Amino acid sequence: MTLPHRGTDDELTVLVPDDLGVHVLSEVEGVRPVRYEPGRELPAEAARARVLVPKFLQGTDPAGVFAQLPALELVQLLSAGAERFIGVVPDGVLLSTCRGAHGGSTAEWAIGALLAVYRDFPVFERARQERRWDYHLTETLQDKEVLVVGAGDLGEQFRRRLEPFGASATMVGRTARPGVHGVDELPDLLGRFDAVLVVVPLTAETTGMVDAKFLSRMRDGAVLVNAARGAVVDTDALLAELGSGRLRAALDVTEPEPLPADHPLWSAPGLFLTPHVAGSCTGHAERAYAVVASEVARFARGEQPANLVEGDY
Repeated sequence: MTLPHRGTDDELTVLVPDDLGVHVLSEVEGVRPVRYEPGRELPAEAARARVLVPKFLQGTDPAGVFAQLPALELVQLLSAGAERFIGVVPDGVLLSTCRGAHGGSTAEWAIGALLAVYRDFPVFERARQERRWDYHLTETLQDKEVLVVGAGDLGEQFRRRLEPFGASATMVGRTARPGVHGVDELPDLLGRFDAVLVVVPLTAETTGMVDAKFLSRMRDGAVLVNAARGAVVDTDALLAELGSGRLRAALDVTEPEPLPADHPLWSAPGLFLTPHVAGSCTGHAERAYAVVASEVARFARGEQPANLVEGDY
């Protein structure tokens, strides 16, 4: 598919939020990156900017920025999640994610979270702080069977990292395909696995997907791992299962987020919790801009971005 170009500039003007973006995109043929400061007045070049790269996990309302970009044709994200932009990007403007940049880091977090839960690392750390020699046997990740709900880049990255530990992954996608179960099969699958990893995008369909019924079907003693978005899980339903001791969980995301100091999740038993850091590690910006450069290069050639969002993903 070849895209029409409405701009008249010889070079494609791209607004980027940091110096790294300017450096990386300056190497892309036919592209002119222009630095802007999120939250401040846009530079004069914004009038002819056809591509906007929003700041990673930016908290400001993007709609106000879009209103200042009359030539905008593409919003290219630095994140794999696009829920803040779906339905907000102006009509006729394309939206592309950074799929492929953060999947490895998030998969690594999920492996670490399961190791922490099964090998009692938080328990041993508390004992160290209390100067107690708390010798005891633990579980192991070996031989565990993990159900991965979300069979995209992140799910595949997790599967490849899990198998060397002697564990196995069964994949679930929106629809069934060779090697992947359909989401409609979840009711029959949930009770068969030691852990369930959720790595789906946040959409109208996935909001509240992990509800009381979903959790009730999980095996006693199983571990729920949420590396998607907090709103995918019904927090109250999860708290009930954690409070009973029937299930355990590892969360990198919560609803609400940030988690208020008085929220009951802080003291929930059987919970390993981190503050939305699965993809926040060294090199994340470089990996993201490598994907952005590829997507912008395609667009500059008149081609469709590979990570284009259509509908709710």
